[in-house]
Amino acid sequence: MDLDVFVSAHRAEWDRLDALLDRRRRLTGAEADELVTLYQRAATHLSVIQSAAPDPQLTGRLSRLVARARSAVTGTRRASWRDVTHFLTHGFPAAVYCARHWWVPTALISTAVAAVLAWWIGTHPEVQASIAAPAELREMTRPGGQYETYYSSNPATSFAAQVWTNNAWAAALCLILGVFLGLPVLWILFQNMLNLGVGFGLMSSAGRLDTFLGLVLPHGLLELTAVFVAAGTGLRLGWTVVDPGPRTRRTALAEEGRAALAMAIGLALVLFVSGAVEGFVTPSGLPTGARITIGVVAELAFLAYVYILGGRAARAGESGDLEASGRSADVPTAA
Repeated sequence: MDLDVFVSAHRAEWDRLDALLDRRRRLTGAEADELVTLYQRAATHLSVIQSAAPDPQLTGRLSRLVARARSAVTGTRRASWRDVTHFLTHGFPAAVYCARHWWVPTALISTAVAAVLAWWIGTHPEVQASIAAPAELREMTRPGGQYETYYSSNPATSFAAQVWTNNAWAAALCLILGVFLGLPVLWILFQNMLNLGVGFGLMSSAGRLDTFLGLVLPHGLLELTAVFVAAGTGLRLGWTVVDPGPRTRRTALAEEGRAALAMAIGLALVLFVSGAVEGFVTPSGLPTGARITIGVVAELAFLAYVYILGGRAARAGESGDLEASGRSADVPTAA
């Protein structure tokens, strides 16, 4: 394609669209129709240039022109409490539900890895000796030791805030770094399972596994589920880089990235709940059975939220992506 000839043929249309967009008065009906027509043509022209004769300067100008025209045609949209409600009752649970084929296997495999590590550490004294000196291990696992006092080492409010921040950051890293083929996500998962396996193994070897379970299960069920959801979503995003399916790689990454962003916001709320449980319930004076029951109820409530509300929303067409009216229109592609 001769780019100079193409520009000469269509420059007048672009200039006219630019002039309509700069109008400070309300457009007449005929001018509004003309604006829509010129916008559609400019979007097609942009697609043709990008595919046939990419020119950075011209592409930049047309991209800005098309973006301004789209804003004028569709208008601006402000978020409202209705959007928040829709996100919490449809968007987020549907996103988690749609990602279940990734995070459920991630949870099962990760739990198996943690169990193997716990068994290995708990049944091999030489492995325990490589972790810390015998006196240090006794200090960690004894009644009133570090594993028990950890949850009451700070005031409940500040401890819950600290836990929430750390866990939300770990979940966000899984979602963000998933685009690197998912490899950083696997490392983050392994580190989490290693820490869990060390705790289980050491407390089991000291004959205090029941105490450890009473400390971990109240908050750990929901907390680990949130981490598994984030990791599974990150791995799905990484796989999208390898195999985008019938979509173009750019479109697939954009859609999965938007869903991951929504997931990050939703999981921050879930981790806020688990952090509150860890800060206020885990170190409380409640009986062990009562504390574990609270954790189990929180976990079952989240799973019901995902599989009932999320499943219903997903079957209705919700995917966790932004609403069509709230995201950029796809640029028409040249035939």
